[in-house]
Amino acid sequence: PGDSLFPLLQVSAPRTTFTMAATRPLVSVISDKGETAGQVTLPAVFTAPIRPDVVSFVHTNMAKNSRQAYGVSRDASMRTTAESWGTGRAVSRIPRVGGSGTGRSGQGAYGNMCRGGRMFAPNRVWRRWHRKINVSTKRFAVVSAIAATALPSLVMGRGHHISNVPEIPLVLDDSVESVLKTANAVKVLKAVGAYEDVEHVKDSKAIRAGKGKMRNRRYVQRRGPLVVYNKDDGIVKAFRNLPGVELAHVERLNLLQLAPGGHLGRFCIWTKGAFERLDAVYGTFTEESQLKKGFKLPAPTMTLPDVARLINSDEIQSAVRPAISNPVRVQRQKKNPLRNLYVMLRLNPYAKQVRRAEITKASRTKADRKAVLSPAKVAASKKQRAAHKKAQKNFYNSMFDFSVNPTIVTEHHDARDWIAQ
Repeated sequence: PGDSLFPLLQVSAPRTTFTMAATRPLVSVISDKGETAGQVTLPAVFTAPIRPDVVSFVHTNMAKNSRQAYGVSRDASMRTTAESWGTGRAVSRIPRVGGSGTGRSGQGAYGNMCRGGRMFAPNRVWRRWHRKINVSTKRFAVVSAIAATALPSLVMGRGHHISNVPEIPLVLDDSVESVLKTANAVKVLKAVGAYEDVEHVKDSKAIRAGKGKMRNRRYVQRRGPLVVYNKDDGIVKAFRNLPGVELAHVERLNLLQLAPGGHLGRFCIWTKGAFERLDAVYGTFTEESQLKKGFKLPAPTMTLPDVARLINSDEIQSAVRPAISNPVRVQRQKKNPLRNLYVMLRLNPYAKQVRRAEITKASRTKADRKAVLSPAKVAASKKQRAAHKKAQKNFYNSMFDFSVNPTIVTEHHDARDWIAQ
C-alpha cells in the first residue's frame, strides 16, 4: 500500500513482471493425518489469466466429441406407394395410398403431418457431430481452469463444501498415492476436511427428470473432489469408488473434469508430486513447457486486473472531478424552432445570417421598385385604370337599353326582373 500503481500498467513491462502479488508464493503440504508436513512453491500456472469465455467455448465443443451418431432409417414411413390425386376433387394435394377395400386406401402418406408419415427433416447419421478445436485454445482453457481451482470464492460458488478444508489449493503428501483401500481413502479425506463435499454428493443423488431415466442413465448427482496424482501406487483403486470423486493424472488433465459444465472452480486435491510437476507440464510465463512443444503460459491482458483498486487509487482519484450529489434536473419546455428564433439559433447559429440576408434583400427590392416607378408613370396608370372601369360600366348599362338591343327580352317584359330571378 502506498506504492504507485502506474508502473504496473505499463504496456512495455517485461514478461517477468507477471507474478500475481495477491497469490501466496508458498503452499502448505498436508499429511494424511491432517497435519502440516512442509511447504511447496506455488506453480506459475495458478497465476494464469482466468477466461470464462474461452473455457465455456472449449467445453461446449469438446463435449460434442463424445456423441454417438443417431438417425432414423432412410426408408422410414416411405415404404408405401402413394400418389397425389391432384386438384379438382376438393381434397388436399398430399400423396394418398392407392387401392380400395381397406381403410388405408385414400389416406395421406409421406408427409410429416400425416399419420404414419415420416418426420420433418429426418435425422441422418452423416450430420457433423464432432468439432475441431485449436490446440492452443484448448491449452489456454485448461490453464485457466487450473488457475480457477486456487480461488476459494470460485470453488464455493460452484457449490463445493470446503468450509473445513485448511487451505486452497489443497496439497497432500505423496504418501496418499500409496493408499490401497477405500476405507483408508475416506479417513484421509476426513482428516483434511474434504469428506464433507463427498457427503454432499451422496445427498444430491436423485432420479433424472425426463426420459433419460429409461435410457441407462437413471440417476444424477453432483461432482465431488478431483484428485490429481503423479504416480499411481494404488490411489486410483482406493478413491474411484467414492461417490462424486474423480481422478486424473497431472499430465492428462481434462477440461471436462476441471470445469464440468463449463463452470470454473472445481475442488481439486493435489498430491505433492503432481503439484511440483505442473511447472514442467505447462511451463511458466518465460520458460516453455517440457511436454508441450513451444507452449508458454498466456500473458494476462492486464497486469493489474483489480479494477476497484485502480479506480480508488490516489493517482486516478486526484484527477477526476468530485461526484455530483443530487443533481437538479430542469425540464425545459419544448419549443418549435420554426416559430421561435432563439431556439432555432441554439440549433443552428447560421440561421441568424440567413434571416438577416432575407430582410436585406426584401428592403432592397422595395427600394428598387420605388425607384423604377416614377410619379408620371403612376399617374398615367391611375388614369388608364379609371378609363377602363368607366368603359366597363357603360357596357353593362348598354345591355339594358332596349332601343339599342330590343331582342334581349323574349319571355319576360322587364329585363331587370329577368336578371334578378
